[in-house]
Amino acid sequence: MTQGTEHGENGDRDRSPEEAALSERLGSLDQRLSEIRDRRTRTEQPAGDEGDRAARASAMALGFRLSSELIAGVIVGAGIGWGFDRLLSTSPFGFIVFTLLGFVAGVVNVVRSAGAGQNRRGGS
Repeated sequence: MTQGTEHGENGDRDRSPEEAALSERLGSLDQRLSEIRDRRTRTEQPAGDEGDRAARASAMALGFRLSSELIAGVIVGAGIGWGFDRLLSTSPFGFIVFTLLGFVAGVVNVVRSAGAGQNRRGGS
């Protein structure tokens, strides 16, 4: 005996009314779930665009923050160097040394901030 004859045309006649009702309910449930999925994908599409905008805005905010940390480090270092040069009359050596130190401090802050942001988002 093959499976085709076992569950073929005679299979529909051999099913109990409970099995037929269950099969009908499962078909109805599958159709309703398909409609809900279709509706959900249509309504979630614009939300995905807003999510992209929010992610872009967050990335821009992070970029501005990192660049301002670098610029602030250089400006503070240059200011301290200029102050030392005015007080000690060592122009331009204090300005050059402290500007370079400010640049290094700014880079260290940027690397530290970028690493901390990556760890918060789930990176390793």
